[in-house]
Amino acid sequence: MSFLYRLLYLLGIVQDPTPHTYNLNSDLHLRIADLAQQEQLTPEEITEQLLSQALHQRYAVSETWQRWLTLSRREQQVAALASFGYTNAEIATYLGISIDTIRSHIRNVLVKFGVTSRKQLEILLSGWNFNDLIPPSSGGNRE
Repeated sequence: MSFLYRLLYLLGIVQDPTPHTYNLNSDLHLRIADLAQQEQLTPEEITEQLLSQALHQRYAVSETWQRWLTLSRREQQVAALASFGYTNAEIATYLGISIDTIRSHIRNVLVKFGVTSRKQLEILLSGWNFNDLIPPSSGGNRE
């Protein structure tokens, strides 16, 4: 690659036309080959699809985290409790605030995450650990 072309590439003006290769351990290579055979694609096509899906998923997780950071601490608490399936009344009791305030927080959270239902929010936040966010309460536990 010429110096000028390399400089243009580093500046992001042109793309690198050379194909990139990555070393895979033998087990992963075999799994990709098996999947390629099942899907009737080449191992390169399967690898490209898998990397594309992984990058897309990673981007989605990063975007969700950035949206989470736009929430106030109270909105985060409400979102966490809502994602566990608590009702507005249960969240209000748990946090010691009014149901109307909970409704307002829920509306704000749904808008900030770009979802239209609590179920979508629950799916989006499934698997998240909220242990440091939800305060202990004498009456709000669902266990």
